[in-house]
Amino acid sequence: MLTQDKKAAMEMSVGTIVTIVLLVTVLVLGLVMVRSIFSSGTNAITQIDAQIQSQITKLFTEGEGSSKLVVYPVSREVTLKKGQQGGFGFSIQNLDSKTGSFTYTVSSSEIAKDCAMTNAQADALIDIGATDGGRPFVLGSGSQLENAVLVKFSIPSTASICKIRYVIDVKEDGKAYSTTTIDLVIK
Repeated sequence: MLTQDKKAAMEMSVGTIVTIVLLVTVLVLGLVMVRSIFSSGTNAITQIDAQIQSQITKLFTEGEGSSKLVVYPVSREVTLKKGQQGGFGFSIQNLDSKTGSFTYTVSSSEIAKDCAMTNAQADALIDIGATDGGRPFVLGSGSQLENAVLVKFSIPSTASICKIRYVIDVKEDGKAYSTTTIDLVIK
């Protein structure tokens, strides 16, 4: 009887050890899979940012150095569905003969008549990049931003179908430097 109890206890502890090893293996494989998913997502975002930067640099080149402010997409229209995130990029080039300190703001200026939204609500759709954050950037004569500014919208699923015009207002040393618009279409 005592040998049967020892044998049963031994089988039970071997079964427990095998179960623990299998659970640890599954846990490790799950962690590896989650890590690979997140790293591929980060790489995709980095590639998108690099593509926007490349296109903006190309826009300055095509403009033969005469553009103070360029926006990508060139159509200056961003279309997003409810519950979606997205945005646009822009960059500034100092065409003055001296070094300047630049600031910018992005704000809504016009909302379609059939849209049930206020300017404050439209401005709240900007998730990141509405201002320079109180940190002006210095550009030497003829130079442009090393990295484009990315403005990202976050459209709630409850937003109404709407078309909103935003103004990008750039100032140099506190004085108007350049202004352009971009449209956000919510579908």
